[in-house]
Amino acid sequence: MPAGLIALALGGFGIGLTEFVIMGLLPEVAGEYGVSEAAAGWLITGYALGVVVGALVLTAATTRLPRKRVLLGLLVLFVVGNLISAVAPSYEVLLAGRIVAALCHGAFFGIGAVVAASFVPEAKKAGAVAIMFTGLTAANVFGVPFGTFLGQQLGWRSTFWAITVIGVIAFAGVLTLVPDDRRVHVPSRLRDEVHAFQSSQVWLSLVVTVLGFGGMFGAFTYIAYTLTEVSGFDSTAVPWLLVLFGLGLLVGNYVGGRFADRALDTTLLVILAGLVVVLLAFALSAGNRPATALSVFLMGGFGFATVPGLQTRIMRYASQAPSLASGANIAAFNLGNALGAWIGGVTITAGLGYTSPIWAGAAITSLALVVMVAAARSARRSAQAEAEPALLGA
Repeated sequence: MPAGLIALALGGFGIGLTEFVIMGLLPEVAGEYGVSEAAAGWLITGYALGVVVGALVLTAATTRLPRKRVLLGLLVLFVVGNLISAVAPSYEVLLAGRIVAALCHGAFFGIGAVVAASFVPEAKKAGAVAIMFTGLTAANVFGVPFGTFLGQQLGWRSTFWAITVIGVIAFAGVLTLVPDDRRVHVPSRLRDEVHAFQSSQVWLSLVVTVLGFGGMFGAFTYIAYTLTEVSGFDSTAVPWLLVLFGLGLLVGNYVGGRFADRALDTTLLVILAGLVVVLLAFALSAGNRPATALSVFLMGGFGFATVPGLQTRIMRYASQAPSLASGANIAAFNLGNALGAWIGGVTITAGLGYTSPIWAGAAITSLALVVMVAAARSARRSAQAEAEPALLGA
């Protein structure tokens, strides 16, 4: 395994921890600042929107810069944002810190995915991307439950102090382990990067990403409330249930990457269909503790199994200039996060209960499956059309 992949995974660990740990701490944060559940949810939605902006603007602004230098600069931004969050005297300052940290997220994973794929042959690119995202999944398995436990025991600010330290370690890892850009960076013009968006498959992939991840994230955003208010778990059990979710992410990321290298579109279709079934089962059985625990694991597994395939798919259809398209897909993941969190908050505010975000997530994911079916059919027709002249010529 290239050492650079380890460094990218390390950076992904810290960034993933920042993104997801707030879910388990929403009740504590809302209680300290005296804000509602929906208002606390904006700490997630605002982060996701910050990722969207950073993924597009920062990636576009750095297309001709050495990728290693860009990754290091993004990690500095990450450290600053979490430092602001750790000392925030008000809800507004905490939200600002979350947004500052979020600006680095999309560009880091977008550029990092391109760098990771450059380390390996074509047939192993989805697997390499999956290894980079292992840091994100490991953050959920180990970091998020520990961060939630730490925040519950020592105050939620202690979690952000710990993340700040992790950011410094990640910076050192990228500095020492990612090779010089002469080996991994081919400068591209912004015009070429934008040109990739003329492909209808790029746009269809982005829509699938928004809807597919939005459905899972809509269910996950308010999971602490679902687990305690519907399933009847004590708040101290939430970190351990998040371990199950994280294990699901870890397994899903690995399995999704392996199968996506073999049959990309078929894998995505099966995973999205499975996610719809899991969300429906979760909504129906949320009052049953063993069934809820299983649903949490499967939701993470099927939800994150889409990530390597979707990231590889968009880079495949934007292969001549993949950096901006790759960053745009990270933005799409987080636009989906924002959409899911917002819709979940709307359903709760409307008095539909703490299972309503799960029902909404199932509906959103169903739309993703419909779009993916259309994308796969269109890609198959295009491949057949390109193959026919070659067959006639033979």
